[in-house]
Amino acid sequence: MNRKSYKGYVYLAPVLAIMLVFTAYPLVRAIFMSFCEDYSIINGSYKGINLENYVDLFKDKDFRKAITNTITYVIFVVPLSVVISLLIANLLNSHIKFQGLFQTLYFLPYVTSVIAIGVVWRWILHSQYGLLNSILNFFGFESIGWLTDRRYSMASLIIFAVWKSLAFDIMIFLAALQGISPDLYSAARVDATPRWRVFFRITVPAMRPIIAYAFVMGIINSFKVYNEVFSLFNGSAGPSGYNSAITIVFYIYDKFYNNYKYGIAAAGSVVLFLLIMFFTAIQRLPGRIRARKEAAQK
Repeated sequence: MNRKSYKGYVYLAPVLAIMLVFTAYPLVRAIFMSFCEDYSIINGSYKGINLENYVDLFKDKDFRKAITNTITYVIFVVPLSVVISLLIANLLNSHIKFQGLFQTLYFLPYVTSVIAIGVVWRWILHSQYGLLNSILNFFGFESIGWLTDRRYSMASLIIFAVWKSLAFDIMIFLAALQGISPDLYSAARVDATPRWRVFFRITVPAMRPIIAYAFVMGIINSFKVYNEVFSLFNGSAGPSGYNSAITIVFYIYDKFYNNYKYGIAAAGSVVLFLLIMFFTAIQRLPGRIRARKEAAQK
């Protein structure tokens, strides 16, 4: 090992140590706990090593509901957030009036507490005095119990989550758009290319890596959704008496901190980890296949 390599490892050592202590060790510990029957977090005791926690986990209808809700959340929130953010970022990049003001307004949710935003959205979605129902009433529609009717729990959560996630995606898309060469757009204007074709033939292909990054980050963050559920439903997982908006992380939190089922909570964490790995791998698969084809052609 030469001197430069040695110095590089010295610089990396603090970060690696932090990752080992706060990432690798908790992951290994959670996997171990998931196989421990009647695990006690106080003294670390357990009855035996088996699959009892996983059996109980998948027998629990609340956990199955949490998986369904989480996957539904991912399927709707991630694509909607990416598409809407890309359109807004493209609009902001077209040098409209008050561009700086609009950028600030769209970025505000990213720097605002989720709990504070949840309080505002509880007012917006209020069944009697909410802004959204007032708009529906104005157009002749009946009020909807967004937060009181379990049929609309996931719809309310998805609307809230899409709005909240726009800020980050708009920010990275706007940065990527400003990095595209203006010459490409100048050539398109000379050829009188329609705007929609410019968008799909120039803008989207140039931003493909950033769009893929947004999808990956969106999938990971959506599987870990908890704060949005907690803030929107005021500490519960849906209307009173129902877990209609329960997610995997909310289920894990409830089992760990409220029911003291540490082994089941750890098993749920391992299942969540595997789900994130699986869906992230699927999302990245087309890019890897395309990269291999390009490498083979060269």
